[in-house]
Amino acid sequence: MIVFCGYANADLTVAVPVLPGPAARVQATAVRRGDGGMAANAAVAAARMGADARFAGAVGPDPLSTEFLRTLDADGVRTDWTSRTGVLTTAVVLLTPDGERSIISQDDQVTPGHVADVAGRARAAGADWLYLDGYRFPAAAAVPGGPGGPALVVDLDGCDGPRAMRAALDAADHAIVGRAQAAAFLGADAGAFAAAASEHRVHLVVTDGARGWTLFTPGGGRHGGPAIEVTAVDATGAGDCFAGAYCAELDLGASPPDAARVAAVAAGLSCTRPGARDGLPRREAVLAHIRATPTEPTRTDAPAGGAPHSPGPAERR
Repeated sequence: MIVFCGYANADLTVAVPVLPGPAARVQATAVRRGDGGMAANAAVAAARMGADARFAGAVGPDPLSTEFLRTLDADGVRTDWTSRTGVLTTAVVLLTPDGERSIISQDDQVTPGHVADVAGRARAAGADWLYLDGYRFPAAAAVPGGPGGPALVVDLDGCDGPRAMRAALDAADHAIVGRAQAAAFLGADAGAFAAAASEHRVHLVVTDGARGWTLFTPGGGRHGGPAIEVTAVDATGAGDCFAGAYCAELDLGASPPDAARVAAVAAGLSCTRPGARDGLPRREAVLAHIRATPTEPTRTDAPAGGAPHSPGPAERR
């Protein structure tokens, strides 16, 4: 079981010819509403990849929140640990014709107490994995962990500064982050990312859009792979898709490099349809693409003085 704790959003997507600058004014070409949120999207991505996924965020008691949870249930995501005492927040997504976007999000009511309660439930239920988004740190750095508990996967995008990111890295077994965010908070080159993985004893996946991904292991290993070539319609939710698919592959027994390779394909496919949720692919589509498309082999660099470190999903620090 994978428990996803974090953002749930009602997305308002506004198509614009260009992203506006300060004091600029642009005319929207389309406006649509849909479901979103980092953790909720990742939970759906994991469920569509075949995982036993549970969403444990915070929404409201209103009909819109009820419908939001119904759509998660329809995708096979259990929602009984979701708090109904908050509100379903709104995210405004500005989307350009080439699929790039800027997002304005609203703070939610996933409190440190809620995170601690979900972590305790996950441990008691024998969950294998707990996902948190980066907005929970540094407050969630004391999430219950240790032997016998779920391994922690953190999507670092959303961390508010270096202190929050380092607190998340300290807590996590696996962490995923976009290259721009990693460079801003950890350092601008691969050496800084490798040092962070080693220092915090974490498997750190740095994603870089169309340029692919690199995984830095605690033992100094480095693995990388390409993104797939697609005509991007909407990149909203692609990072959430990568995180959810990565969790699902780990839960199914894949090594971290193999999990990242499959997650990259899923994330690429997710960009070919509009919306954060509609484009999330199912496992059969991802595997069919892998079988049908010759891909560049995963790049592997050995740590100094030894063979590549490629631990299985059950490894704990």
